[in-house]
This record gives sequence, C-alpha cells and structure tokens, in this order.
Amino acid sequence: MTYEKEEFLSDLTRTLALDYDVTPEEADIYQIHYAVAKLILGKLSHDIHKSRDAHNENRRACYFSAEFLVGRAVYNNLLCLGLTDTVDEVLKTFGRSIADFEEIEDAALGNGGLGRLAACFLDSAATLNLPLDGYGIRYKYGLFKQKFENGFQTEIADDWNIHGGAWSRRCEKDTVRVEFADQVVNAVPYDMPIVGYHTKNVGNLRLWQAESLTPFDFNLFNAQQYDNAVRDKNRAEDISRVLYPNDDTWEGKVLRLKQQYFFCCASITDLLKDYKKYHGDDFSQFGKYITIQLNDTHPVIAIPELVRQLTRCHGLDFEQALGICHQVFNYTNHTIMAEALEKWPCDLMRAVVPQILDIIMQINGLLSEEMRYMKLTGEEIGRLQIINDNMVHMARLAIYVSSYTNGVARIHTEILKRDALKEWYLVYPERFQNKTNGVTQRRWFALCNPELFSFVCETLGHDRVTTLLKEIKAMEPYADDDAALTRFMEIKRANKERLCAFIETKEGVSLNPDSMFDIQVKRLHEYKRQLLNAFSILYLYYGIKEGSITDFYPTTFIFGAKSAPGYRRAKGIIKFINEIANLVNNDPQTKDLLKVVFVTNYNVSYAEKLVAAADVSVQISTAGTEASGTGNMKFMINGAVTLGTLDGANVEIVEEAGAENNYIFGAKVEELSSIMQTYNPKGIYDCDEKIRRVVDTLVNGTLNDGGSGLFREIYNSLLYGAGWTRPDNYYVLGDLNSFIEARLRLNRDYQDRKAFAKKCFINMANSGKFSSDRTIRHYSTDIWKIEPVKTDW
Repeated sequence: MTYEKEEFLSDLTRTLALDYDVTPEEADIYQIHYAVAKLILGKLSHDIHKSRDAHNENRRACYFSAEFLVGRAVYNNLLCLGLTDTVDEVLKTFGRSIADFEEIEDAALGNGGLGRLAACFLDSAATLNLPLDGYGIRYKYGLFKQKFENGFQTEIADDWNIHGGAWSRRCEKDTVRVEFADQVVNAVPYDMPIVGYHTKNVGNLRLWQAESLTPFDFNLFNAQQYDNAVRDKNRAEDISRVLYPNDDTWEGKVLRLKQQYFFCCASITDLLKDYKKYHGDDFSQFGKYITIQLNDTHPVIAIPELVRQLTRCHGLDFEQALGICHQVFNYTNHTIMAEALEKWPCDLMRAVVPQILDIIMQINGLLSEEMRYMKLTGEEIGRLQIINDNMVHMARLAIYVSSYTNGVARIHTEILKRDALKEWYLVYPERFQNKTNGVTQRRWFALCNPELFSFVCETLGHDRVTTLLKEIKAMEPYADDDAALTRFMEIKRANKERLCAFIETKEGVSLNPDSMFDIQVKRLHEYKRQLLNAFSILYLYYGIKEGSITDFYPTTFIFGAKSAPGYRRAKGIIKFINEIANLVNNDPQTKDLLKVVFVTNYNVSYAEKLVAAADVSVQISTAGTEASGTGNMKFMINGAVTLGTLDGANVEIVEEAGAENNYIFGAKVEELSSIMQTYNPKGIYDCDEKIRRVVDTLVNGTLNDGGSGLFREIYNSLLYGAGWTRPDNYYVLGDLNSFIEARLRLNRDYQDRKAFAKKCFINMANSGKFSSDRTIRHYSTDIWKIEPVKTDW
C-alpha cells in the first residue's frame, strides 16, 4: 500500500480532530490507534470488497473455530502493508512512536495453541492469495486477565475491547436470528480484515456477537422491575461474554453448548445466504463452492445444522443434505486423550437444541446401516456409534460425515490411526491425513525479532524468507562463520536485555541478561508437565546447596501460563512454582545461580518478547500427549534449542535440526504403553532419595499452599492417584531423572557460548518446514481443493 507521509499526517490530524476534538499532540494512544486503523481500513476498503467477491465467486474454504488468538493487529497489519516506517516517522513528528502501541490490548479471543494456529492460518492464506475466511465468536471478555495474589492465580475480566475494536467493523445488515429451545437471540457479525503480506488479497474473520431481540423492556422498568427489564439482554449477551465458561454444572454445560450452536448456526446461515447471492437457488451445488474446516470438536454441531437448513429452509431431502455435508466438512483433531474428545449428554442437547439432536439420531441410524452393510460386528459398530450410553460423541460425528480427518504432527496422526481413532481408520483409511502445524514467520520472526530477521535478510541478500521461510536453510553454512555467529549472539543478548527491562516493569523482578534463559510458556495443563519442570528446579536447588551439583551456569527459568479457572491441580501447580521462586530467589546460596519467574497474564504480546530472548525452549509433555505444539516452532525460528520429549512436532524439529543440536530425554511413545501397565511411582519415590526430597516439599512445610490443600492433592495424585486418574498419570516421576540429566548436560554445553550459539543458529537455519505457509499450501491442495484468487483488480 502506498501512503505518503505528508498525506498520512494530514489525514491523521483531520481524523483526530473530527472524531475526538484533539490535536495529535493532545491525543492519547488509544485515540491515535483508532485513527490509524480507520485511515488504513479506509484505504483498504476497495481491496476488501474485491477480495470478498473473489472468494465468493470461486471455491472457498471457511475455518470454523471457537478461538482466534489474533493478538494485537496494528503491528502485523503495518508490516504486511509496508507502512511500519511511514507511520512511525509520522508519529515521531509529534512525540510518539509505534512502540507506544504496546499499550493497546491484545484481542483476547483464544486460550493457546488452538486459537493461535487459527490466526496463523488466516495470515498465511491471505498472503498466499487463497480464499480462506474465519468464523468464530466475538467474546466480550475473552479468556481472562491473570494476576497472582500470594502466588495464587486470580482471574479478572479482560475487557480487551473497552476502547472499541479498531480493526473490526459491525455488519448490522448480516444479523442472523438463532433459536434455542428456550431462547431466541440475534447474532451480529463483526468483520476483521486479515491483511496479506504485500498482496491485494484480504481475508476476513467474521466474529459473531450475541444480542437480545428486546434489549430493554420499558414496561417492566416502569413497573420498577429493573432486573427483569434487562433480563433477556443479559441472557443473550452471556452467550458471547466469555471464552470457555466453567462447565462443571448443568448451567455451565448449557452455556457452552449454546455458544457452539450460536456461532455455527449463524455462520451456516451466512454461508448459505452468500451462496444464493453468488450462485443462485440450486443448493445441491453447495459443496462445489464451499468447504469448511472444523478446528477441533467445538464447531462440529455445524454438521447437523447444515442438514437442518438444507432440508427445512432450502427444500433438499435428508440424504441429499447429508451427502453435501460429506463434501463440505473436514475435521482437524487436536488431541489423542479420550477425555478431551467432546461428548454431550442427550438430555442436555434435547433441552437446548432438540431439532439438532433429532438430526444426529438420523445420522447415527445411517451410520449403523452403513456399518452393517460393511459386515462389522455389533461390538465394532458399538465403538463407532455417534450416540452411545445417552451421550453424543462429537468427534465420531465429525469423522463419519467429513471428507477428511487430519492430525497436526506426524507422530500425532500415527497415534490417531494406530490407537485413539483406530476403529475409524480401519473403516475409512483414505480419509486420514497429516498436516503438521506451522506458524507465520511474519509475526513470529519479522515482527517479534526484527534485528535477527534483518540480519538473515542482509546475509542472504534478499528478504524472500518473509514468504518462503524454507530459504532460511541457506543460513546454515554461516553457523561456522565467526563474524556471523558473533552477530547472532549480540542480537540474542540485546533481546534478553529488552525482555529483562519488560519483566522488571511488568513483574517487578530483576533478571540477569547474561544468565541462560530457559523458558516454558504454554497453557497450564498436567500433561504439559510444568510440574516436572518445577521439580527439576528444586532438584538443582538442593544439589547446589549440598554441593553435589557444581560448576552450574547461572540460569533464569521463566514460566508463563494460565490455568482454567476450575482446574484445581493446575492452579496448585502455579502456586507451587511461585513458592519455588520465593525459595530459590531469596536463598543467598542460590540466588545468583537460579532465578525463577512466573510472568503474569501470558499472551501473544508477551510471547513475542519471550521467543526472541530464549536460549532454551522447554517442550516436555509426556510423549504421545501433545498433538503438535506451535510454541516449539516459534522458539526454533528465533534461534533456541529444544529441551523436550519426542512428542508432537518436537520429533520433526529434531529431524530437521539434528538431535545433536537439541536435548531430548524421557520415555518414548512406543515405550510408554508397556511402561504404564506396571508403573509404580510410589516405588520410585520410596527408592530415590533425591526424588523423594523434592516431592516431599509439597507436604512437609517447605513450601506453603496457604492452607488450600492443593499441594497435598498434587502429592496424592502422583503417588496414589486422584479422581479418575491413575497414580502419576503423566509419568512425571518416571521421567524426572532423565530430564535432570538432559538439563545438566545442556547447562554444561552452554558454558562454551560459541558452541552453544552454533546449536541455536542451526535450529534457526532449519526452521523452514515450520511455516504455516507450508501447512496452508498442503491444506489447500490436499483437503480444500482451492486455488489462489487473481488480484488484478
């Protein structure tokens, strides 16, 4: 995009005066941000409308996801449009800079990798001129803002949109009415343009906001029934108020199901309307022009909803409609854990969306007929039933109706085929594919690490890595170039200094940039094993104090994670890590060697700073539990080694960069199935004094859980099992010694700074596979069958 500085300054000044009655010097950063967005969207309007037509006139793909963790849009959009320097120079004329946009809130519309992957995919598709658009929910408060009180996570509402959604526009004319058994609401769309890098193609993210048909009852208010006067408004807005509301009660489950049906019903209605506008009334051809990717099980209810609308609104019979669904839908699985494969009680579904349950029952009947025709036994059919034990199994519905089911890393897909979804793979082997995840190098390299990105471009003599990350492979020979390696180390040191300054401002903790930065940031879940990391730090702490661990290079351990509000043990692990930080950071014997900090409110903006500064990327999920991971890829691109298990995409990272340049430990997937049959964590605890010493800190008073009982609950879950889990369900104690050995070996290697920097450099140079551009190209050809649009308007 071309936007001359003088023109931009003039337009910005005029917009601030008209909208806010302020001069640029008087305006606050939110007003400036809104004005910048307004001007750029105005300039983009022609491309936005032409792109929408181009997407609709051809075959297009639609990405249905409960999460889109887009982060702060302003920097990414300026980068893609080539306006970063222009805007920065204009802002500096009145004492501001684009760095001031750090104050702008992230769009808190996701929880972790699932939502960030969706955002990366939209970015890549826009850049590749592919007709892909996203559909989801415009949460008012998103997830939550995290704070620590006495080391405990506390949640407060994250009103990310308090200053207005600068990069989205309300589209009142496309409002859809959504009906539940006990409620009717309006779904109002907000469109967020997804700007491609140096292209006219603009993707669209349509997010639905729930609103009441009658937001205010004047008669009730006049009768002084003030709460009842806005009751319908509040009930409607609850649907899009919060991402993943707590669902440990019937009411919570009802709200979750309403959220899923709400955005799927609205999105399907919207797609059918667009189809009619561009292609006419023959809905039998719908599958020729539309393909829908279901990002996990949250949007699977879209399948029976499309059947409902095709049959009841557009005159198709049931089998015709279901045949179209087979053409339209594809399903991405993100987990191998049975407990995470979504199921809904039939009673709940009948109470919320009875018309959908009736359709699912019809689909289940056809499934049974087809399986009997294929000569499956009654027992085999039982394992495939969509409705079983009065529960609707959403993953089974997705696999049965979809054209393709894909995993998100090679090992994950093999586990699905061999174990988690084995019954389905035996019936439909041709439907299963692998699509290893990726991340966009625009945000996760060019934007978050501009000095390193510029160094790579200068060294290669071009900037093609911006859209062809695989060309970064040409950097590998420079790992043996002393000047290049020195420059790489200088950039890493500068990034660490910036992170230290940021953490000191945000957390009030002073860090040493010359220490090794060992970072684990991701959603807090037991399978991700932040507890294993915490135990290892205590192991090092005691070893240093007693003298059994010597010559230890100073290390800063950084954690970042949010726990689901109702996940007790995860919240207990956060408290445990914060207690460890208090212990080791204040001990005179260890405070200069070990530093622990758990950053608050980890989000995309925090991640951008962390990945650029990391020496070590900690990816330690129990082998076979992490579908892929994308954080591991972000760290790799920015030049960190992986300390991890052979799980998810770690397997492919090690293949690309070499086992000698990473630190792999722990039991492998193929070993764990037999190990866990006889695994006795209590035996390890009883026999290994050093492991017993760290585990006992949970209950012997060394660390204080504030009387909550959380530490005792973690202790019992490890040694005796808790709830539905067996003892030490994620093999924490079993992998602890192997993890310690890898971590100590890494620490020794780090002391030869040049040699260690070479490992980091080689990881960066071999990260080309992990661009989401590559992933999206494969989706577009292997699953969606879509072609790039022409942008010659």
